[in-house]
Amino acid sequence: MRGTIVTVDNGARVIADGAVAVAGGEIVAIGPFADLRADAPRAQVIGSVDALVTPGYVNAHQHLTGDRLIASCIPDDIDSQAAIFDWAVPVHTAHTGDDDELSATLASIAAVRNGITCTIEAGTVAHPDRVAAGAQAVGMRLGLGQWGWDVADAPFAAPAHEVVARHADLLDRYPPGGLVEAWVTLVGHDLMSDELAADASELARSRGARMTFHLSPHAGDAASYLARTGRRPFVHLDSLGVLGEHVLVAHAVHLDDAEVEVVLRTRTAVAACPWAYLRLAQGVTRAGRHGELFASGGRLALGCDAENAGDAVDVLRAAALFVGLERDRAGDPASLTAHHGLELATIRGAEAIGKASVLGSLEVGKHADLVVHDTSDVQWTPRSVDPVRQLIWASDGRSVRDVLIAGRQVVRDGRCITVDLDGLRAEATARRDHMLRSRT
Repeated sequence: MRGTIVTVDNGARVIADGAVAVAGGEIVAIGPFADLRADAPRAQVIGSVDALVTPGYVNAHQHLTGDRLIASCIPDDIDSQAAIFDWAVPVHTAHTGDDDELSATLASIAAVRNGITCTIEAGTVAHPDRVAAGAQAVGMRLGLGQWGWDVADAPFAAPAHEVVARHADLLDRYPPGGLVEAWVTLVGHDLMSDELAADASELARSRGARMTFHLSPHAGDAASYLARTGRRPFVHLDSLGVLGEHVLVAHAVHLDDAEVEVVLRTRTAVAACPWAYLRLAQGVTRAGRHGELFASGGRLALGCDAENAGDAVDVLRAAALFVGLERDRAGDPASLTAHHGLELATIRGAEAIGKASVLGSLEVGKHADLVVHDTSDVQWTPRSVDPVRQLIWASDGRSVRDVLIAGRQVVRDGRCITVDLDGLRAEATARRDHMLRSRT
């Protein structure tokens, strides 16, 4: 890969007219292009002297099914509870295995096209093997989730022991280390019993796996936990031994001081999805504590959420919004910068999902997940003296030209080359219409 190399390594090296050499799915050398070319004069070159090369982006919270087939169809003048229970849940209930695979395929194409090489699924999947098949066809890395809740009268719900057994079986089929890895994934909120939360967490710990669930994107979860347990959500889950470094909680917007302390002390990771909070009017500008978690050394990642919440599957877009919101909240331009935004999209995201040893930066020995940005368009003209600043503030995933995942090229010249998107358009439209009719 040739271009200006933004390594996001410990030294934050930026190499003008540099190159990244790839072999066997790993990065084997990084340095000036002339030096690497001399060592491998016949190697294929992707990129150019004018390109920008970054690590692949990590999307730490994405719904691959359900909303994908009715993308941007849920009205934006209703509250989040109506959006979930009057729209999303009925649509998920109507999903077939074919729908789950089609949905995951489309979402994976959207992801890689915007430079996302690793996605953590949000856990609303009825047919996980079909979702895995969609991601595998595209070639995207995936933390695979599935439905996990033990409430009454809910789609794909089950008693706690059955939910945990279902996840144990999925871990057997997709163990840690593959391109698709199973995660112990619960719906979360106050839609999981104490037994389920504790047993699911213990399963993840015992198997060396990761766990994720939704919590506190709005004030309703705190009110529900207080009424049921007398404690706020994070304090209660901490008392059960649920939290820890193996856990990634989506959202964590509405926290009090004690909950912030719990998140930091337990080293629980948080996936912040800023566009979802604005789209659903969930109060992040009034109540959000993500900036405090970041400043205090908390483990933070970025997510794009559902395609009727964050809508665009574009981590760079989320990074710019996150940094802008937190700078404004702090009233301090030095609190967060474009460089922090890129870190959240890459190495900090990788750390939050437990993959910093192999993903998130361009370093010898890491997996060859690389993104080439085309800088020929007007937003890059003239080029800034700081390419990261220009990438975060002036550009987004639409500048992505080429993407490699584990050394395999999946995007070339701005198009996904592993799956024919054009061949899926008619089916996607037909299934959208079916899903919308399923609500009536």
